[in-house]
Amino acid sequence: MRVAVAAGVPEPTVGLIPTMGALHGGHAALVRQALEENDIVIASVFVNPLQFGDPSDLENYPRTLEADRAILGAEGCELVFAPDLHQMYPGYPDAPMVTVTAGHMGEVLEGAARPGHFDGVCTVVAKLWHAAMPPAPARLRSYFGQKDAQQLAVLRRMRVDLDFDLEIRPVPLVRSPEGLALSSRNTRLSASGLEAALVLHRALESLRLAADAGRPLGLEAARTLVRGEPLADLDYLEIVDHSTLEPLSSEQLAVPLENEALALVAATVESVRLIDNMILPATRR
Repeated sequence: MRVAVAAGVPEPTVGLIPTMGALHGGHAALVRQALEENDIVIASVFVNPLQFGDPSDLENYPRTLEADRAILGAEGCELVFAPDLHQMYPGYPDAPMVTVTAGHMGEVLEGAARPGHFDGVCTVVAKLWHAAMPPAPARLRSYFGQKDAQQLAVLRRMRVDLDFDLEIRPVPLVRSPEGLALSSRNTRLSASGLEAALVLHRALESLRLAADAGRPLGLEAARTLVRGEPLADLDYLEIVDHSTLEPLSSEQLAVPLENEALALVAATVESVRLIDNMILPATRR
């Protein structure tokens, strides 16, 4: 039963920030935006085994709950949901038996390199959304960083396809002063690796400048730029429709962009897999 809200009084809102911990400045930006927009903010910290294909990656993923709590508290987030493995998946590893699949959108780009990853993301986020859903008339908003652009696109589609009554709020990607996208993985790079990783941003920026100027997009030139960095091993650099993740055709790339697009890149630097992305504006007419 929906409770009536007095005329002119906004419905209360709950902001949920799903994380796997190892928090950094990008997560802090999520917290700040959520606090500005909601009555209650909850951050979840849970290292989700379903989105790891390699057991060693799961074992080596940093668990820094006390440091994470300190970061969240310093930003003003007072509610932290940090369940243990068997609270989230009773009976694990024999459960869950029923999971959510990300379909084709979860099999391309990062999904091609990490089979099953986005199925695990969808499953845990669906559970977190259910757990955090407030009683009516309150509304749920869920916050995700634009850095994980493919994840954001997949979760937006899941919300529609599975009829989740909530709002997804993207938060702009946070970069270092030099342009490197903030990530917990950056701590594993040497000074030389950090410098080499900046080639990802330079390649994306070259595409953005071309789109902003209404020029054809030099996708192959951007790929060549990344391949020219000795410490970087390029996996992919693609320009896609930001809602379907379908690659733009060569014909679409050869003329000024008619619609906003998304450039995504992944490369390995010093054995560390890095991802980045940039929204490419449509040509101003």
